[in-house]
Amino acid sequence: MLPDEPRPPADRPPRADGGSGLPGCYRHPDQETGIGCSRCGRPICPQCMVSASVGFHCPECVAGGHREVRRATTRFGGQLTADGGLVTRILVGINLVVFVLAAYVLTPWLAEDLSLFSVGPQITGFPYGVAAGPDQWYRLLTAAFLHTAPWHVATNMVVLWVMGPPLEAALGRLRYLALYLLSGLAGSAFAFLVAGGFMNSLGASGAVFGVFGATAVMYRRTRTPLGPVVALLVFNLIVTFSVPGIDWRAHMGGLVAGTLTAIGLMYAPREHRKAVQGLTLLGMLAVVLVMVLVGTARYGG
Repeated sequence: MLPDEPRPPADRPPRADGGSGLPGCYRHPDQETGIGCSRCGRPICPQCMVSASVGFHCPECVAGGHREVRRATTRFGGQLTADGGLVTRILVGINLVVFVLAAYVLTPWLAEDLSLFSVGPQITGFPYGVAAGPDQWYRLLTAAFLHTAPWHVATNMVVLWVMGPPLEAALGRLRYLALYLLSGLAGSAFAFLVAGGFMNSLGASGAVFGVFGATAVMYRRTRTPLGPVVALLVFNLIVTFSVPGIDWRAHMGGLVAGTLTAIGLMYAPREHRKAVQGLTLLGMLAVVLVMVLVGTARYGG
């Protein structure tokens, strides 16, 4: 008998009620059956039969077979999806909505309440904004979704729209989103650490530069020519340090955070991938927290 051929159900003694003597279904004992599961041989009635390539399977064997099937993943362990750019489009949409609200609808207080504003006591006699402590730390994240100039939001969103989907498809949605948010937080935290005594900054540039750095790591990991992404990165760095009013600290903080996070996510050994990737994300979050704590202590929060 071949392994997948239908098996006759195990013999049972004749029934006391004078029945046919066929065994009862293992799930419905009152249902006599002459069919057994082609995997385990248990008797199964028509209600429990699951058609297979050869014969029938019982529900338990079918469920066990599903558990044994490995779920397809992206190259770096993320869940494989048909739409590899969904998170990128959602992020772009959030940035555009917040831009319209801050620049044209809820102006000026929305920008004032969400920006990376920080003043130490040496300026006003008491700390305000991020320097004031945990109650204002939300600005580290909200500032990364805030723009008040059309050219600013347009530049960041075009770069994110182009570079985000390939990185999202490679990492998977959750890992990509975590890298984006950590890059934005790290950019804000580094800017606060360096200039938190008197500053006001906003924009998604820190997170976008994190995507730049992660894309460079991905190209290196997959042996894709680095020329195009390096050229674009160098151009943006030149703009960062040559145009007045651009917060280079947020850009550099996001770039370094995105690069380091991507290294941990993309070079994690397959046998310990989830553990290494989880520690990478937690480690970067810890670095952000340390920068904020040091900055708060430094500026009198």
